Amino acid sequence: MTNPTTDRRAVAILILGAVAIGWSPILVRLSGTGPAATGFWRLALSLPWFLIFLARPGGPGDGRKALAAPVLWLAGLFFALDLGFWHYGIHLTSVANATVLSNLTPILVTVVAWLLFKERPRSVFVFGMTVAIAGAVGMALFKGGTDGKPPSFSGDMLSAVTAIWYGAYFLTVRQARARFSTPAVMLASALPGIPLLLIAALVLREPLTPATSGGWMALLALGLMHAGGQGLIAWALGRLPTALTAVVVLIQPVVAAFLGWWLFGEAMTPLQAVSAALALAGVVIAQYAAGQPKQSGTS
Repeated sequence: MTNPTTDRRAVAILILGAVAIGWSPILVRLSGTGPAATGFWRLALSLPWFLIFLARPGGPGDGRKALAAPVLWLAGLFFALDLGFWHYGIHLTSVANATVLSNLTPILVTVVAWLLFKERPRSVFVFGMTVAIAGAVGMALFKGGTDGKPPSFSGDMLSAVTAIWYGAYFLTVRQARARFSTPAVMLASALPGIPLLLIAALVLREPLTPATSGGWMALLALGLMHAGGQGLIAWALGRLPTALTAVVVLIQPVVAAFLGWWLFGEAMTPLQAVSAALALAGVVIAQYAAGQPKQSGTS
């Protein structure tokens, strides 16, 4: 398979998807359900949007074939594990540790994309990726105040493994997008996680439904943001290098930090603001490097 080329429209759509997903932590906090239950509702409430896109006149019409594709069921398993591990990790350890460890995804995706898809990163791209990850890590470490949870080994391990599951989801969706449309990929990859996360919520005796109408509104919005945000990211994965996509998605913590300040009055410390600027600068560098034509004999 040839490597996808970088085009500005795809990068713009990818950024829009990352901004939409940046709302997820805010909506999870407002939902009032358990960690696995929130993941269940997130996927279940996104299904109508994918079905609308597939059933519309002139739609891609590949939903049935996608449902039979093993790679998409595998992607769904990886994403369900990502949601479950991340939500529980952030409940068991500090937000700083959970954020730092889960942001290892671009490193894993870049290495695997190089080995599997021959998408060899440039040295400038690696520099931009390093800057972006450093910024994302700094946003967590320099966060003002405390969330009341000390770091724990189990929470740290769950958060670290989250990076593996999300990286595996990225790579399987990248492969599936070469064969199926975005709505078909998103529908088929969402289905496996719905029963898995529901079973996990029942076994762990989580609260399954919100106690307030505001909680239901948050869940409905979470389903919409998943359909829009992850859908746009999946669309971009069919047109951009995998490693670049993983780095650009690091815009999410910047968006979440801004929303936390705007909605909840969680002021950013000066060092956290600098880290946010660093993360965005790293994304810009990585995007610039990915868009440059390759020269013979260069990395």
